Amino acid sequence: MKSPLLTVTAALLMFGANSAANAKGCIKGAIVGGVAGHYAGHHGMLGAAAGCLYGRHRANEQDRQQQQQSQANGQGRL
Repeated sequence: MKSPLLTVTAALLMFGANSAANAKGCIKGAIVGGVAGHYAGHHGMLGAAAGCLYGRHRANEQDRQQQQQSQANGQGRL
């Protein structure tokens, strides 16, 4: 049980070290998705991949919302 989880975590940490800018939200989502996938039928890798995609989507969505709020408040102008 611990071996697949450790393998997924190690792989994600190595992948995340190479592209930290693109990994925003990915590592956290992949860990949660991997654990959920493991307990939902031993599909930890599939869960990790889906969790990574969802985590990146949420992080990008939150960045867009923050940019819109800063522009609406007049903070985006120089």
